[in-house]
Amino acid sequence: MRWTVLVPTKSLPEAKSRLLGSSDPESHARLVAAIRADTTASARSARGVARLVLVVDRADSGTGAIGDEVLVQSAPGLNAALREGAAFAAERWPDDGVAALVGDLPALRPDELAEALEHAARTPRGYVADAPGTGTTLLTTRDGATLQPAFGDGSAARHGARAALLPAGAGLRQDVDTPADLSRALELGVGPATLAATATRLLEVHPDSA
Repeated sequence: MRWTVLVPTKSLPEAKSRLLGSSDPESHARLVAAIRADTTASARSARGVARLVLVVDRADSGTGAIGDEVLVQSAPGLNAALREGAAFAAERWPDDGVAALVGDLPALRPDELAEALEHAARTPRGYVADAPGTGTTLLTTRDGATLQPAFGDGSAARHGARAALLPAGAGLRQDVDTPADLSRALELGVGPATLAATATRLLEVHPDSA
């Protein structure tokens, strides 16, 4: 089964504000961009993924690779953006499944997403819970079923009321909202862009360690 993967992309400086910590806005922007780059690179490489659709909140915030679709949301909010993205995907590629993937999974491996999507192909709606089990990192639908995104605090319980829990690897479950989340992702092994941005950030904070 082929999948259209929606990746919501929030503009800076608002994006990932809890991850900012003591770093300067420029360093923060580089890190957020790197996390997104590694996430989308893994998603593009996953078996079964036909295309990525970046759902952006501003026309100038879509920075995907060549071949990615970019959709500018018309209504505010993450869930509204994903509903618009799902409707767009269903109209353009009606035979494909639709998956909403958060854009902050720097430790994601292509095989983890591919395996989760293989399980998702067996159920009308599916979801992956984050590492603590309270949030959601992936939401899927197929065969014309409505996506029904309900992201936000406690989203796993809301999605679990109408979707099947999908088995998933650690990288697919480890989203990054805080410095502690980033440390856990680094332990799992992040992509090259995040690794480079993290190293640069550490050198800026501790220049004597170079």
